[in-house]
Amino acid sequence: MERYRILDHAGDGKIRAFGATLEEAFGNAALAVVSLMTDRETIERRVERGVAVEGGDLGQLLVRFLNEILYLFDAQGFLPGAVENLTIEAPAASSMVRLTARLAGDDRPGRYEFHGDVKAVTYNEMKIETCPCGPGPWTVQVVVDL
Repeated sequence: MERYRILDHAGDGKIRAFGATLEEAFGNAALAVVSLMTDRETIERRVERGVAVEGGDLGQLLVRFLNEILYLFDAQGFLPGAVENLTIEAPAASSMVRLTARLAGDDRPGRYEFHGDVKAVTYNEMKIETCPCGPGPWTVQVVVDL
């Protein structure tokens, strides 16, 4: 199954990710964001980082998750090449939605050639939906500031 598409967007970057589950679509959106910066396929999976974020809804959760990936790159030089064990849950006792995941990648960014810089993930044109419009039932779309 196709994981994601990079779409044309004037002045910014736009990605659409797909998944058989919501979790898979979120994970593929993370990989798409990384692919806007470098060739994701070449990233060595030598270290892992845990991620845990919360949001008031799925849209906020997606933005916080993807911005956390950008933070890990900016603050620690960590480039994820794979997203593993991603879970999304909405505990009954909380109004927040939670996401946890393991990211496998490399913390030596000097080894990679970069072709872009993603500054932030936005809510502009965001979609999180099930539809027959993609290769998987779940589709996630975001626009990022380049």
